[in-house]
Amino acid sequence: MKKRIVVLTGAGVSAESGFATFRDTGGLWEQYDVQEVASHDGWLRNPGLVLDFYNARRAQLKDAKPNAAHLAIAGLEKDYNVDVITQNVDNLHERAGSTRVLHLHGELTKVRPEWGLYDKTFQEDEVIDIGYSEVKLGDLAPNGKQLRPHIVFFGESVPAIETAIEMVSRADILLIVGTSLQVYPAAGLYRYAPASAPIYIIDPADVPVYDKRITHIRAVATKGMEEFIATLQA
Repeated sequence: MKKRIVVLTGAGVSAESGFATFRDTGGLWEQYDVQEVASHDGWLRNPGLVLDFYNARRAQLKDAKPNAAHLAIAGLEKDYNVDVITQNVDNLHERAGSTRVLHLHGELTKVRPEWGLYDKTFQEDEVIDIGYSEVKLGDLAPNGKQLRPHIVFFGESVPAIETAIEMVSRADILLIVGTSLQVYPAAGLYRYAPASAPIYIIDPADVPVYDKRITHIRAVATKGMEEFIATLQA
């Protein structure tokens, strides 16, 4: 039986594709007020601004291409059962060929009807794939509500976190790529890995995680994946 690799990815994977990240130096949070464009309160205050922000991100994504790290992660499926859990809202993992991808924070190419801050769930059949199209104020879902980005805003729950925990709990190997492990609840997922599972972290920066199972590969995602695969083959 093939071993199971669970891969948790963050913005560092997409950065080398030229897709603007949020938290890094020069990232989007330095250009935009996060509370205005990526929070539930911001949506309520100015939904037009939020829609324009994600329209621009969608246009940027259309021109981005998967990089060698995305391709290497997809290539692991040749020899392993691979589940990808990503904090990224882009579709670069899917475009690289990964077949099982769980998006913790939503998907840029999808929209859904707006819903209340304290609603715990939304119906999956309400989610609409719009590709790289724009969404404007007045664009309504079939239920008559304004369409909003299919993104988990700050201040909202993360509906997929329980599924992610279950995936990590079944890992033979946990691979963490391009994430600072500072955004919760995703940052705590590694704690659910079985005691027998080695944990590899690929990131050029220090990460605030201490566990004897961890091997820290200090490299950008593309170079780090080369080193990780070499380790698997050793």
